[in-house]
Amino acid sequence: MGGLPKFTRPKGGQELSCNLYVANCGPAVGLTLDRIASAFSSFGTLKGVYPADETGCRVIVSYHDHTSAHSALKALNQNPSRDLGGRSLHIRYSIERPSWPAKASDSVQVYLEASELNIPGIYLIHDFVSPQQEEQLLAAVDARPWHSLAKRRVQHYGYEFRYDIRNVNTHQPLGEIPSFVACVTERIPLFRNLNEAVDISLDQLTVNEYPAGVGLSPHIDTHSAFEGSIYSLSLSGSCIMEFRAYAGDTNSSNLLRKAIYLPPRSMLLLSGEGRYAWQHYIPHHKVDMVKDTMIRRGPRRVSFTFRKVRKGPCQCDYPQFCDSQKVKHDD
Repeated sequence: MGGLPKFTRPKGGQELSCNLYVANCGPAVGLTLDRIASAFSSFGTLKGVYPADETGCRVIVSYHDHTSAHSALKALNQNPSRDLGGRSLHIRYSIERPSWPAKASDSVQVYLEASELNIPGIYLIHDFVSPQQEEQLLAAVDARPWHSLAKRRVQHYGYEFRYDIRNVNTHQPLGEIPSFVACVTERIPLFRNLNEAVDISLDQLTVNEYPAGVGLSPHIDTHSAFEGSIYSLSLSGSCIMEFRAYAGDTNSSNLLRKAIYLPPRSMLLLSGEGRYAWQHYIPHHKVDMVKDTMIRRGPRRVSFTFRKVRKGPCQCDYPQFCDSQKVKHDD
């Protein structure tokens, strides 16, 4: 997991800097970051080589001193580099932007493990699928039609989730969950090692594609729509998921907030209190702060959310958040 500092042009033009913006250079043009670092390290000690953006065609080369950066710029700018396959580079100075000042109201500690959250019923398994399985899953959904929402695209299997009513129509099944997710569903029983009570029988799948910077509004999945175990697999990109709950009733100003980092190929389980009583939320960020490290989100994040459709009213232990029990009490 690596942080990506933010860089910009110096305000005074080509003033000296320890950092170089290098165009026509990056993984998209066949040059790995390690190969770029090897070529530029001959001019001085590097702090690092970073992608400058999501294109893969531009990088930031960062030195410990501006003398080394000046030597590299003078030698390589618009000149073919033998160490980089004869590619002609376009280089200018760049400066690192300071991290954005987090508002006190926005700051929330981000954990890497679900056990650190201390929210009953929330579990996270890293590397739930392999990189090869990740590619196969993404190829499978990209070969099928997407439905466009305001800011993201979705696919539904088993049953359609209706966003207008935040529920499903159990009288209109879409068929079985597709066979291409077998590599995921066959590993769901791993969660029994963490919580013997979790439900591993699933009949509904929603696939969401989030472009960079797009998140998810705070919500609790409708109690009457689904049973108590919700599994969410993150592919292609990472994000932070924040959990929110009020100490006392929902009119209280004492809002509890906790967050976890979801890396690609990780599987999150929401069950029990974490599923029924805590809102979950994905901030609308292009860069996430994780333990003082800035992590840039990829150009897309695709989530596979597996659930079991509920066939009767919910009878959970959290009536203040339960639409089934609120209706019963109102009657």
